[in-house]
Parts: sequence; structure tokens; C-alpha cells
Amino acid sequence: MSPEKTHAIEGEAPHIMVVDDDDRLRKLLRRYLSENGYRVTTAENAEDAEAKLRGLTFDLLVLDVMMPGENGVDLTRRLRERLPVPILLLTAMSEAEDRISGLESGADDYLTKPFEPRELLLRIATILRRTQAVPPPAIEAAVKIGAFEFHPARGELTQDGESVRLTHTEAQLLTLFVSRPGVTLSREELCQQAEIDSSGRAIDVQITRLRRKIEADPSSPRYICTVWGAGYALRPD
Repeated sequence: MSPEKTHAIEGEAPHIMVVDDDDRLRKLLRRYLSENGYRVTTAENAEDAEAKLRGLTFDLLVLDVMMPGENGVDLTRRLRERLPVPILLLTAMSEAEDRISGLESGADDYLTKPFEPRELLLRIATILRRTQAVPPPAIEAAVKIGAFEFHPARGELTQDGESVRLTHTEAQLLTLFVSRPGVTLSREELCQQAEIDSSGRAIDVQITRLRRKIEADPSSPRYICTVWGAGYALRPD
């Protein structure tokens, strides 16, 4: 039994929704993921996916980018406004800007077609591992960051008592930062600890998204600061 399959069937198997307008690929992915221990629901487009999200809970969404009607990137961006569920995008577009656009929309990972089925399993296992088995944070007390407070014990960011939605990766990054305030953390360390793809600009995209949520002026950050040539550092109040 593969490591991916072992992880998937511990306790209740993770529930994955595959959204793709290609009927053949949708059926292949359903069978392959099911054979590897996952519960799988499929949808043929964004509208179908939304209908199933209203009645079911998922541990991961696998979305095709190029779909008729609302595409996967736009669907990801809209879902991110209300759902923390991890999202893996599938696309035939391999340019760096396409990958960046997918990550900026709120996706957790991005896989280019055609892909090896085993690589899809590994990507899914990695996302589920970091979203379902997060180690406890080193500190318990809330940390004030400008008008916000971050609560490491539950990975929650609040403003005036109201919760600010974070993706799992954003919560992981903030937990790393508040555990070592004022310390410069390298891109490599952040990628390794938060399990972010270290190739390309994935970490920079995640930092930009995080800044948009806590900085008054993300283009001139006050709290999550760039240390040129070294990485990033948090300078809380």
C-alpha cells in the first residue's frame, strides 16, 4: 500500500470533489482516487459544484481551470470569500503567469496537464497533510498586528472581534511569523515549514495575499517586511 493511500484511509477517508467538464477525465480521476482510498464526488462545471457544496462537506477541491461558463480561477476566487476548503487547480496552461494567477486567486496548489497520476496523489496528500495535521503552535497568547489580532492556538485572525478569513497556508505563515517576531525567515524556511512549493514565486504570492489582509498599504508594508536578499520578517506592535 502506498504512503498516500495509507494517509487517506486513516479514520474516515478524505472527501474530494473533482470539477472538470471533460467527462472522460472526470470519470478516470474518480476511479483512480477512489482506488487510492478517497471518497470522491464529481461535478461537470462551476454551477454543478456550487450545488454540491451546498449539501456536502469536502476536504479538498480539484478544479479544472478551463471550463465553459465560470472558469476554475474565478470559481476559486469566489469560493475563497466564504470557504477555507483547500483547492488544487488543474490546467493545460503552463506559463508562469498562469500559475501565479491561480495562486493569487486563493488556490493552494497548481498542477499542469498532462500530469502523472502519482504526482496528483502526492500533491493531494501534501495538501491534506498540512491542512489536517497542523502541529500545535509554540505560543498561545494573541499577537497584535496593527488593527488585527492573530490567535496562534486556533490559527484565527480577528479585527474588532470579527474573524478575518485566512487560507490554511496564510494561517501557517502567520503562526511562523508570530513565533519568531522580528526574526528574518528565509523564503526556503518559510516554504519548508508551511509546505509551499519552493520553485518560482509561490511564497511571494502567498506573502502578497497575506499583506492585502493586514496591511493598510500592501505596497508599503508596515508589519510583514521584506528583508532584501534574505527573506521576510514580522514586526508586530
